[in-house]
Amino acid sequence: MRVLVYGASTNPARYAYIATNLLLEKGHEVFLVGIKKGEVAGISIQQNQPIIPAIDTVTLYVGPAHQQDLLAYIRQLSPKRVIFNPGTENPTLMTEMSKLGIDVEEACTLVMLHTGQF
Repeated sequence: MRVLVYGASTNPARYAYIATNLLLEKGHEVFLVGIKKGEVAGISIQQNQPIIPAIDTVTLYVGPAHQQDLLAYIRQLSPKRVIFNPGTENPTLMTEMSKLGIDVEEACTLVMLHTGQF
């Protein structure tokens, strides 16, 4: 599965960092988008909102205050699913994504991966 981690971080204490490594461990193809340059597990963090083809799932690690213009970006990516991890919930954005036919989940990517629900 092709997964975009939106809000990627080089900080090993951040959930986005942990999720990136676990996604790779579980065999997923991972793409990273974040504010700061760097890399996680050999994958470069891309800035801005690059268009990456054939993304299956976007997992969000940015709070509602940093989600401006996210709907337009998600529309361009056209993923099958967007996961709103704890602290990223945004009912308005979730509704708009659902209207686009995107499956929206309010869940924890780490829990989903550990329990085979991803």
